[in-house]
Amino acid sequence: MTSAERESVHQLVASMKHAAAALRKAEIEFMLGGGLAAWARGGPPTDHDVDFYVREVHAERGLEALIAAGMRPEHPPEEWLYKAYNGPPDDPVLVDLIFRPAGGPITDEHFERATWLEVGAQSLLVASIDDVLVTKLLALTEQDPDFQAVLVLARALREQIDWNFVRTRSSSSPFAQAFFTLVEGLGIVEPDRSLAA
Repeated sequence: MTSAERESVHQLVASMKHAAAALRKAEIEFMLGGGLAAWARGGPPTDHDVDFYVREVHAERGLEALIAAGMRPEHPPEEWLYKAYNGPPDDPVLVDLIFRPAGGPITDEHFERATWLEVGAQSLLVASIDDVLVTKLLALTEQDPDFQAVLVLARALREQIDWNFVRTRSSSSPFAQAFFTLVEGLGIVEPDRSLAA
């Protein structure tokens, strides 16, 4: 990891801790998701943003908690998440509260599949890598068909991933189908023998 990558991860983790403390204070159940959830499980470092998964019924109160903690809200046109910025205006860290990602809303089942991990010396509920990968696969579109991040994640964490779960949950997406063709061709995942029968 380069010094720039270390600094970026350090900033993300600091914002993650700040946001997590605000959500805990507001008594909102949440999970760490996205790239930081993958990194917490041994995946590649991320420099993108901090993703928290929350139930939709708690999302607005969660945004209010982040605002009360000094973060600057943004009201994006998307109707499946809220955004807030932490840190100086010239170099902020984006914190996303995701409640209805591609594939459906965050439910009790997501929380049941999550596990407690130590992330940056703080104990956090971290979304399952299967749910993170499914969400990333279902977010691929014709406008943004970039497989690089999901391929890196798949290669780094392949032994932790329940491939049958991911295949089943993402089967509606032609991009997910293309992803499985890629990871099978690259030898990351064994082909699904049931499809050949």
